[in-house]
Amino acid sequence: MRQQERYRRLVERFEQIMPVAETELHFDSPYQLLVAVILSAQCTDKRVNMVTPEFFRAFPDVYKLAEATEVEIFEYIKSISYPNNKTRSLKGMARMLVDKFNGEVPDNIDDLLLIPGVGRKTANVILSVIFNKPAMAVDTHVFRVSERLGLTTRSKNPLQTERKLTAELPKDIIAKAHHWLILHGRYVCKARKPLCDQCPLTDLCRHYSKTHPENKDKEQ
Repeated sequence: MRQQERYRRLVERFEQIMPVAETELHFDSPYQLLVAVILSAQCTDKRVNMVTPEFFRAFPDVYKLAEATEVEIFEYIKSISYPNNKTRSLKGMARMLVDKFNGEVPDNIDDLLLIPGVGRKTANVILSVIFNKPAMAVDTHVFRVSERLGLTTRSKNPLQTERKLTAELPKDIIAKAHHWLILHGRYVCKARKPLCDQCPLTDLCRHYSKTHPENKDKEQ
């Protein structure tokens, strides 16, 4: 199957099986999503969602967080992975938003990347979810699923995957496609043991055709 055809058919299939695809992080504002995404690094969304309600009651806006001590912040996120590093990132993020951006979350990647705790993946999540920009956040799920499906071929790093996906996908569905890929990777196309017997994409999947050669002729 030609790659352009694979993209077209996978977009059509995802639209059918996952018409609504959104982040599973709970948030009510750009500030809250930024906090949640920083906390979600190498941690499950489920765990983050357990922690953030109390966190946001204590620090309802970026100004309150900027005034807090690291000791105070740590107490609310100590059950999250890497709490020491994330405490410093959250404190630094809040101070920068207050001092440099008038308390607002920036809407462009250059400014977002200046913020402590914000890498390219986090920045792209903010751009796509909050500002509905055609930004593709590539985490381990997106990286893995893109390669298995055949949307990418031997990508060396997340940036290569991001560039390929944003070049090939229609701009108006890039933000949604991020959620398709991450949710598919989280619940079906798992890292160690993909649930191929439950997957609705096997007829379009390059990995499946290679690992199940007896079914290769089914890939149209």
